[in-house]
Amino acid sequence: MSQPLRLRRDVTACDTEGGMVLLDERTGRYWLLNSTGTRVLRRLLDGASPEQIADDLAAVGGVTPQQVTADVEALLAQLQATRLTEKAKKVRQ
Repeated sequence: MSQPLRLRRDVTACDTEGGMVLLDERTGRYWLLNSTGTRVLRRLLDGASPEQIADDLAAVGGVTPQQVTADVEALLAQLQATRLTEKAKKVRQ
């Protein structure tokens, strides 16, 4: 399992009928995710790897895992480049 991501503290997520809207409160910019992007983001936030997500999506979508992996990694890179997400800190027990 990958180290889970989390939304940055200053990013607000709101579900919509077709997906999710992310608001970066630092910049005032909105980001709209469709239903697939929302599914990918939720799985990344839960700690799934891009490969795990791609395998799941490819199984139901009729697309090769390689293409879906590239798409998932592109979304992850965009989320990181725009600083909407960050790696979740490990909790010590």
